[in-house]
Order: sequence, then C-alpha cells, then structure tokens
Amino acid sequence: MNSAKKADINFYFDPICPFAWITSKWIRIIQAQRDYTVDWRFISLRLINAHIDYDTHFPAGYHDQHTSGLRLLRVASAAREKHGRETIGPLYAAFGARIMEAGPDEGRAPGWRSTPDLVADALAEANLPTSLVEALDDTTRDVEIQAESDEALSLTGRDVGTPIVHFEPPEGVAFFGPVISRLPDDEQAGVLWDHVIGLARFPGFAELKRSLRERPQLPSFGVTAQETGKTEDWHAGSRRLKK
Repeated sequence: MNSAKKADINFYFDPICPFAWITSKWIRIIQAQRDYTVDWRFISLRLINAHIDYDTHFPAGYHDQHTSGLRLLRVASAAREKHGRETIGPLYAAFGARIMEAGPDEGRAPGWRSTPDLVADALAEANLPTSLVEALDDTTRDVEIQAESDEALSLTGRDVGTPIVHFEPPEGVAFFGPVISRLPDDEQAGVLWDHVIGLARFPGFAELKRSLRERPQLPSFGVTAQETGKTEDWHAGSRRLKK
C-alpha cells in the first residue's frame, strides 16, 4: 500500500483472533479484486476487556491469548513507527501464518503466540529487523494501541470485538465483522463483499447476528479446509463462560 494514498478500507484487527484472521484473508482477496488500499490498524482484545475478570468470565487460557495479542501489537506499533504503515499488512500475515496455520493449539505452553522466536521469524518474513522483538514488553506503546482501539469502537459502539471494517473512511460505513468460519473462494468473496456493504450502507441497519458458530476452518483449531467445524455457542462473541 502507498501510505500517501487515502485508504479505501481501515481494518482494525487483533492478530490472535481466529475469526478476524479469516476475515483478513477475505479482505486481502477483495483488496486484489477491487484494487483497494487497506490500512491495517490496531485493536486489542486485552485492552478492551481490561475491566473484565478473566478468571470468572472466560475459559482458561484466554488471558494468555489476549495478552499475546497485545504483545504482538506492540511490535506492530514499533514497526509502523519506524518503517511505515505499509509494513503492517505483511507483518499481520506473517503472524497469522505462525499462529493460525501451524497446527492445533492444544498442548502448547501459555503465551506461545508471542514468544521472541516466533515474533523474530515473523519479522524476518515481513522483511523487518528482528530487533523489533524488543517491543514485545514495551508498555509505553499501550497508549497508542488503546487510542486506536477506542477509535475503532467509536465507529461501531462498544459491544463488539475484532475485526472492525471501516469502508471508505472517514465518512463511510463501519461495522464489526463479518464473522466467518470459512474462507470464501474468489467468486464467493466478491458476492459476500457486495452483500455486506449493501446491508451495512442501509441507514437504518444496526445488527444481524447469531452466536452459534462453526469452529474456524483453521489448523490451529484442528479443522482442515475439507472439514466443517463443530457448531458451538460463542457467548458474547467468544467462548465465554455463561452465568
């Protein structure tokens, strides 16, 4: 992306969210088909859930997962500051290849999604200096990440998650999702985009939602591209424990 050109899509994304990862791959297909420019931006599940007691509201492991996402965003923040906005798309892709596409999550140590070795490998693939791994624990970057997360939520309201798509910013429509469990093929991708944008542009439209979701069609969930994931109830947008 030419950073001097106004983006057609601002895509707010936490790199540890599997549904956001699938949506981001769909957005890349649309980007190529429609010759859109995309500005890959930040939203942190850990920061927007800072007021929540993870032990009582989430299953085990969510705290480590969301914290890993924040750590990765710190690295992305450093990359954007030092090497330009155009570096974030390739860096997000490199993160996703290692987190979402590298086999089942089960049995891995807490925090594995943001280990220095994983991040250094992703930086190298994205043609960025591996020294940026030092930003993993740079909490001073959380102010910028929080501000960008708040910016995303100001476009949609706060009862949402990641991703958030802002089409034709700053005046254009913004929405959470779409949350998809499978990657559409090239033809389906364009049809889905046109339907989503058409619906979102209707002035009175607010929400179309169900909490039943297939497990994402990703190696990290043990679901192959030839399989349909088990249908589960993702309460409040995640596999949160119900009260």
